[in-house]
Amino acid sequence: MDSDEQEHVIEVTDLRRVYGTGFEAVRGITFSVARGEIFALLGTNGAGKTSTVELLEGLARPDGGRVRVFGHDPHRDRAAVRPRTGVMLQEGGFPADLTVAETARMWAGCTSGARPEAEALERVGLAGKSGVRVKQLSGGERRRLDLALALLGDPEVLFLDEPTTGLDAEGRRDTWELVRDLRDAGTTVLLTTHYLHEAEDLADRLAILHEGRIAASGTPAEVTADRPARISFRLPEGWFPGDLPPLAELGVCGHEVSGRTVRLSTRELQRSATGVLTWAERNKVDLHGLDVRPASLEEAFLGIAGEREAAA
Repeated sequence: MDSDEQEHVIEVTDLRRVYGTGFEAVRGITFSVARGEIFALLGTNGAGKTSTVELLEGLARPDGGRVRVFGHDPHRDRAAVRPRTGVMLQEGGFPADLTVAETARMWAGCTSGARPEAEALERVGLAGKSGVRVKQLSGGERRRLDLALALLGDPEVLFLDEPTTGLDAEGRRDTWELVRDLRDAGTTVLLTTHYLHEAEDLADRLAILHEGRIAASGTPAEVTADRPARISFRLPEGWFPGDLPPLAELGVCGHEVSGRTVRLSTRELQRSATGVLTWAERNKVDLHGLDVRPASLEEAFLGIAGEREAAA
């Protein structure tokens, strides 16, 4: 194993994928994923996420550019790559009449170096469902089964496609903890999800795809850094937005007023929040419903989508 493979187990360079009569679903994207990292691939519908992941998994050949997993072409060198990866698809499609244990046993028979099925089921909280038929499982339980089967081979790289769809809040938190444990043990995880708070909470780094290109990438903090933070509150009777200190002096870069509710945008959250609270304290003003929060990944995501649509 060379030092480059140790550093980046997934490398994507100028990747392109074209369908049919020329529709370019992936338009020259470049990114890498380090060993023991959780990397989230996000995007609007039709952004190219699924096409990209299929190329990483070796299910198709790129129409341009290059993909390497463990230093190998995952399509051409599938025999070298596939035993070291685990894949959790959006829908497993397992025989409905098999029990959970039978399904795991069948899958283990197709998996190199599979761990004991009971251990995999225990890991995702399905040990008590081993005798239940797949068709009797809830949607969330089926997602847990999908994850258990992806983990059977103790993969070095794990592809998770919408892993918590259908799970309740507790199941989602349990899955997050399991993914973190896998990362901490050295597994590299590439995650796609529509739950932006999930990506923000889990991912070490991420990329946001839009119309086949990477619109933003980096850590969640880096991706949201260009977006303004928000301060909102309601003024009591007798007080008006014009009574506030000059907003420019507070570092505010934008504001909205709706009735008695004031919403401020700022790139200097501490300065702006301190200024507003100092003014309120000095004037004995109660700021009802005060909400102070930094920019979220959701705001960055929606901002990217909105900016591209406005430019179209």
